[in-house]
Amino acid sequence: MENSKALVPKQYLLPFIIVTSLFALWGFANDITNPMVSAFKKVLELDNTSASYVQGAFYVGYFFMALPAAIFAKKYSYKKAIIIGLALYAIGALLFYPAAKTESFSFFLLSYFVITCGLAFLETTASPYVMTLGSEETATQRLNLAQAFNPIGALGGLLVAQQFILSKLRVEDLGHSAYEALPIGERLGQTAGDLGAKAYAALDATERAGIRTEDLATIRNPYVVLGIAVIGMLILFLLTKMPEKEEKDDGLGIWAALGRLWSQYRFVGGVVAQAFYVGAQIMCWTYVYQLAESIGIANADAVYYAVAALVIFMVGRWIGTFLLKYFTGGRLLFFFAVGAGAFTLCTIFVQGITGLYSLVGVSLFMSIMFPTIYGIALEGQGEDAKFGAAFLVMAIVGGAAMPVMQGKILDIGGGGYTDTLIMGVPEVNFSFILPFCCFVVVAIYGLTVAGYKVQAATEND
Repeated sequence: MENSKALVPKQYLLPFIIVTSLFALWGFANDITNPMVSAFKKVLELDNTSASYVQGAFYVGYFFMALPAAIFAKKYSYKKAIIIGLALYAIGALLFYPAAKTESFSFFLLSYFVITCGLAFLETTASPYVMTLGSEETATQRLNLAQAFNPIGALGGLLVAQQFILSKLRVEDLGHSAYEALPIGERLGQTAGDLGAKAYAALDATERAGIRTEDLATIRNPYVVLGIAVIGMLILFLLTKMPEKEEKDDGLGIWAALGRLWSQYRFVGGVVAQAFYVGAQIMCWTYVYQLAESIGIANADAVYYAVAALVIFMVGRWIGTFLLKYFTGGRLLFFFAVGAGAFTLCTIFVQGITGLYSLVGVSLFMSIMFPTIYGIALEGQGEDAKFGAAFLVMAIVGGAAMPVMQGKILDIGGGGYTDTLIMGVPEVNFSFILPFCCFVVVAIYGLTVAGYKVQAATEND
């Protein structure tokens, strides 16, 4: 009896450890991808809009697969859904090998899409699966423990991107060398990225092709290793006896559940707010590299600012969880959205390192948004929450559309980041008007549901 009330009963310890590793796996995939927008732009000589399709392809997979994943898990089992997710994840990562071989950007985008089709299965099913591995009394605590490994994976993804990709790209070296060669007095208004693009374009076709082939292989290798690691995880799942929760469904219950969910403002507004929040998060964490580069910071060094943002995000999550004891979820969401909006305005209108610090600081206020919106939208929904959760995962598609829109703003005036001024600031600064608008939407949702009490944030992005 005592063992049944343990956080993780002994008989479930191995399954819990294996499933918990999935939280790190999708955190790794998310954060190794953010710097790749800038990397592909330089290696394949893309404009900012085209480069942003990396995030578009990555996050659109959530939209297409989240609901099928929920239906599949309900009809069969969580374990089978997770196995499918791991298989798609591994296939997508391994597709980087032929993508690099053909040097096709479209092939790389397909690879990202397949990866996130797998992640949609994992994210839709892993959390509820963890909650079944023990007593109901400890389910939320158990889920929070598992979620603690997500940012560890995210940090791993950033560090791998820095050490094994960004710092080894030859096209990056061209820009850094050209920038360092300029006299200090001539560096104003110049960026390593712009100078590197010019130096790269000035090379003859053979030299350029050689650098492109080498750099695409550099991008490819960590993903191929990741794919092999995911296959190992898949084999482990197949060989390990996992607690099964079979849930047969006649196919009719879903329509009644959706009818109930979509008749509630709290749920519908939550899906909309979640889409805008995820869009804002991905824009802030993707274009920190471009903003840093506009003030002379190389991409490999900009990773430190991304790491700082993630650490601040983690600290903010703990602060927010504590504050939820004293504020309703909607009210705290409103206050944090206002704080995020204020820091984003500083990013827009204050140039230089202060604007970059402000962008890093936005992460403090973003920290509670995903779990709080999730909690407000789904609390008290009962069995309907299984399908509601799928729609909140589908809302991650906001991370696909909005970075592309920001890329279009960056292309105003040219392919650089400081080609023109908009409202008196470079276009890279002004482009953060999009995250600002997203935070306004989140603030409105928080304000309109401010009277609704959420006990604690129990989901992690």
